[in-house]
Amino acid sequence: MEFRIAADELKKALYRAQGIVERKTTMPILANVLVTANKGGITVTAFDLDIGVVSEHPAEVIKTGAVTLSAKYVFDIVQNLPDAQVTLKKLANNYVDISSGSAHFKIVGMAAEEYPKLPKEENAPLVQVGGNTLLEMIKKTQFAISSDETRYILNGVFFEPQSTGKVRMVATDGHRLALVERELPGDFKLKSGVIIPRKGLMELKRLLDEAPDAECYLGFAENSALFKKPGLTMVMRLIDGQFPEYQRVIPKEGEKVVLVPKVRLLESLKRIALLSADKSNAVRIGLEENQLIITASNPDLGEAKDVLELAYRGNGITIGFNARYLMDVLSVTETDEVSFELGDEHSPGVLHAPGDRSFTAVVMPMRV
Repeated sequence: MEFRIAADELKKALYRAQGIVERKTTMPILANVLVTANKGGITVTAFDLDIGVVSEHPAEVIKTGAVTLSAKYVFDIVQNLPDAQVTLKKLANNYVDISSGSAHFKIVGMAAEEYPKLPKEENAPLVQVGGNTLLEMIKKTQFAISSDETRYILNGVFFEPQSTGKVRMVATDGHRLALVERELPGDFKLKSGVIIPRKGLMELKRLLDEAPDAECYLGFAENSALFKKPGLTMVMRLIDGQFPEYQRVIPKEGEKVVLVPKVRLLESLKRIALLSADKSNAVRIGLEENQLIITASNPDLGEAKDVLELAYRGNGITIGFNARYLMDVLSVTETDEVSFELGDEHSPGVLHAPGDRSFTAVVMPMRV
C-alpha cells in the first residue's frame, strides 16, 4: 500500500476518529484506525464496537492495500508535518513509513485483517434530514442526558417520530428534562421511539458541526442507527430498553408564569451561584410583586442576592433550584425572553419560549 494525500485531508479523517477510538481497551486494535487505499482514493475507518465512522478522501494511490495505525499518534504526527502533502507507504510486518518534506516517521501498525467488521445496514430506510435542524435538536437536549451508568436507559436521547411529520427528542437525568420538537418529514418506519446513546450523539453532533448545510440522511434498523452525508457513513448501536413515560413529568401550565429577560437571568444566576453551597449550585428563586429575587448562601463564604424587575402580581413564593440546570437551558434558548412557570416549592419549574412549547425544559426543585 502506498498513497500521497493532502495533510489537511488526512488530518480531517483522523480528527473524526479521535472521539471514537478506545484509548484504554483490552483490544489494542480498537485504538487504531483502518486505512484502506483503493483506486478511487482512501477510506479511514474508526470503530469501537458500538460506533463506527467510515470517511472517504481523495488521494493519489500508487499501490492499493490496507493497514491499521494508531489514531492518536498518527493524528499528532500529521498535525505537525512540515509540508502540505504526505506520503504513506506500508512496509514489511505492517510497519508504515510516513514522509512529508524533510520529516520521516516509521510507525508500527497492525494487520488490517484483524480489524473488526462494521455491521451492515442495507435494510435501514434512509430519510433526508436538515442538518441544521438535527444539530439544533441535539444541542437543546444533550445537557439533560444522564451520566449515571446504572440508569443506562437515560444515557441517551429518545428519538420519537410524531404522526404530524415532526420528530421529538427528549433527554432526562431524573433531575431535569429537555424536550424539543421540530419538522423532520419522512418515514423512519419506526413503531415507537429509539434511544440514541450519548457518545454516538456527540459524534453525530461533531459530524454535523463540520458542515450543517450538507445533504444528510438518517435511518434506523433493528438495533442501530445509520447516518450518511457525502463521503461519510456513521453507524451506531442503539440503547436497548424502554424510555420512561416522560409526558407525566411535564406539568400543565404552572400557577405562576413570568416572562424573564434571558440574558439578565443567565448573568444573574452565574453571579449568585458563585456563593452557592458546595457542588449543588443551589440558589433560591423568589417571586414577589414585580420582582424575581435570586439568593444564595454559604456558611463558609457568605451570602449573595440579585433582583430582577418584571411584571408579576400574586402571592410570593421561594423555591430552591440547581443554578447550573437553569443556566444550561438558558444557554441554548434563542429568544430574548423566556417564560418561567412555577408552582409551589415542591413542584418543578418549566422554561420555554413565550407562547411556544416546542422546546420545553423541566427542572426539579431542591431543598435549600
